[in-house]
Amino acid sequence: MKQLFSLLFALAALHAGAQSQMELTATEVAKLMAPGWNLGNTMEAGDKANNFTNKGGLKAETAWQDTKTTQAIIDYVRKQGFRSIRIPCAWVMGHISNAETYEIDAQWMARVKELVDYSLKAGLYVVINQHWDGGWLENHIKEATLLPKNKAILTAIWTQIANTFKDYDERLLFAGLNEPNAETQSATNNLLEYEQTFINVVRQTGGNNAQRILIIQGPSTNIDHTCNFMTTLPKDPTADRLMVEVHYYAPWQWWGMEKDESWGKVFYYWGEGNHVSGSQHNATHSEEGYVEEELEKMKKQFGDMGIPVYIGEFGANWRTMPAGENQQKHNASIQTHYRVVVQKAMEKGMVPVIWDTNYRGMPSMTIINRKDLSIYNHYMLDGIHEAMEAVGIPVTALDKVQRDAMIMDDRAYDLQGRYLASSAPKGIYVQNGKKRVAQ
Repeated sequence: MKQLFSLLFALAALHAGAQSQMELTATEVAKLMAPGWNLGNTMEAGDKANNFTNKGGLKAETAWQDTKTTQAIIDYVRKQGFRSIRIPCAWVMGHISNAETYEIDAQWMARVKELVDYSLKAGLYVVINQHWDGGWLENHIKEATLLPKNKAILTAIWTQIANTFKDYDERLLFAGLNEPNAETQSATNNLLEYEQTFINVVRQTGGNNAQRILIIQGPSTNIDHTCNFMTTLPKDPTADRLMVEVHYYAPWQWWGMEKDESWGKVFYYWGEGNHVSGSQHNATHSEEGYVEEELEKMKKQFGDMGIPVYIGEFGANWRTMPAGENQQKHNASIQTHYRVVVQKAMEKGMVPVIWDTNYRGMPSMTIINRKDLSIYNHYMLDGIHEAMEAVGIPVTALDKVQRDAMIMDDRAYDLQGRYLASSAPKGIYVQNGKKRVAQ
């Protein structure tokens, strides 16, 4: 397995420098995209009160986080080893210049295009979507009476996006929705109609869109719902160019629950070897074995049939432990969780994409501090890097040393990443993220 990933990594480097002709299948591209990173809380931000208006404006980019995206930020993401970026996008929520024709604001479209260009220049594969977007569609999937109107809106939105990017090569992928709220078979049937509309619209715009890889979402992007309800897929006139998207946030008590409830405790500790004796906050279910079972179901139903699985979001909140709990074990739990999910996903040919919000407080899922280009949470990133190395994708030792040196302030390390106890190290060493030489 490691040799296979090393070969694919080398091929990806060659492919990135060559002129693409849209020749790779979805399965082949999936192997070149993992792991991925989300530009979260950015281009999808805004206020649902602005739906079908142009009141969001360019300022929406920093409505939910404080940093405007630059080429340097995207380059920094790539430097951490990520090979693809997901750019969640709002369109209806504050960026419609004509409510009758659903025309997307030209400045907003240009800004999305600029971010796509930054990402391609950095050597990343890119996914853009129609995110929650004020809930105009995703909150109303089950309402069959809205199908005609909402399919017309979806057609208008995706026609404009597809035409804007029709000449972009296969490194750009489109995802029709985000987390469509479908909890039943009948709602899933409606969802399939919307996804068929999305596929038809993109293909009909021609150019490279005739062969572009498209990502369709499982009901509620929930693994069990997707395996149970999505037993048929929309029809695509182009073979081998579809992926299915699910998200992985599990279990709730571990990744998002904020306080103990009558029905259960918050899980502070996750994974084999990370439980704390005597604590009431050890995970009691949904650990490593559960990750394996859930992802294996998706692999068998979709991946093995030539429809790779795109895990468009996953993560868990890093927390400050209350008195009496073990911060070190919680940190180790975070690192283990990210390693396990990324490694198992990549071993199964899936694309795990880490959710990152640029919120620099606690609790948070932030890995990269975009404001000053530093690592906010190295436990998450170390887990991802361990997973990459486990499947044969190299992560250089010097990158790790530089990262840890930034986090650990004035500690000094040699080029193999070993801590130098001496207060006056000799030779070449790394400190505060910079190489230094002392005689």
